[in-house]
Amino acid sequence: MNKKIALITGVTGQDGALLAKFLIKKNYIVHGIKRRSSSFNTQRIDDIYTDPNFYKNNFHLHYGDLTDGLNIFNLINKIKPSEIYNLGAQSHVKVSFETPEYTANSDGIGVLRLLEAIKSCNLIKKTKFYQASTSEMFGSSPPIQNENTRFKPSSPYGSAKVFGYWITKNYRESYDMFASNGILFNHESHLRGETFVTRKITMAAANILKKKQNKLILGNLNAVRDWGDARDYVEGMWKILQYKKPEDFILATGKGYTVRKFVEIVFKKIGITLAWKGKKEKEKGIDSKTGKIIVEINPKYYRPNEVERLIGSNKKAKKLLNWSPKISLNEMIDNMLEHDIKNVK
Repeated sequence: MNKKIALITGVTGQDGALLAKFLIKKNYIVHGIKRRSSSFNTQRIDDIYTDPNFYKNNFHLHYGDLTDGLNIFNLINKIKPSEIYNLGAQSHVKVSFETPEYTANSDGIGVLRLLEAIKSCNLIKKTKFYQASTSEMFGSSPPIQNENTRFKPSSPYGSAKVFGYWITKNYRESYDMFASNGILFNHESHLRGETFVTRKITMAAANILKKKQNKLILGNLNAVRDWGDARDYVEGMWKILQYKKPEDFILATGKGYTVRKFVEIVFKKIGITLAWKGKKEKEKGIDSKTGKIIVEINPKYYRPNEVERLIGSNKKAKKLLNWSPKISLNEMIDNMLEHDIKNVK
């Protein structure tokens, strides 16, 4: 039996690395695309090469960029994948306000380039396409958000992703392409980028525990997010493409927590109970035992247009895909914190 061939854009990111390992364990041949840079930036996938049980010529890395249509066409024409997982993106919401044009080009038009390549290479009947959509598309629409909730994006990132969502749906309906959107709510792990708030919190806690850092500086503590474990979510991506027909699915836990609550849970695990004093930019999180300031607010971390509450419904995924999160918020935080404490330098 021929092995399935998967192509993953953004393979060096959290989701790409976890998905690559997941698919290799399922006997796929995996091709990954990474952007060329002066640094290697492959630390999340290095173990694929060093572990012979993973590798066995089942993983191939290519240079590429979603802003380069010819490059994308040539790779897809050469690899002829059974499944494409488009996880590549400029995925930082705050940064998207500073680089809106690049974000639109990679996160929006980049999706079109992939879909056009599938069509131009005559792979419509062979290749299934997964588009990594995001809860940020919902923006200011009130929770709980489901597959029928109106999109009201509040950032260039969310807006670009809305285009990616609709062009995927359009190509599905226009060309009978197996093209599906996975609208994933926040999902974390120890592989999360260090500038994302959850990882910033667990790394700060680890450094404060080891006396390598004095305090944690954050922005909006009251934003509510639906946080799950990325390992559950990459399985959900795969399940979306194994479904009998192309559909759009939300992957979420259905539970929301403030950034403040996430901070409290993390610091409680290292023996620090926080007491909050002050209001708005003057608010501080204080160690209730020692009186030491642990958390401070800096307005520079505020978004120009804040999304206050994102909580998703996983009812459709549960019913049709038999998918629901297995790993709890506490387990996820334990995993992240354990890793970050171990790696304090």
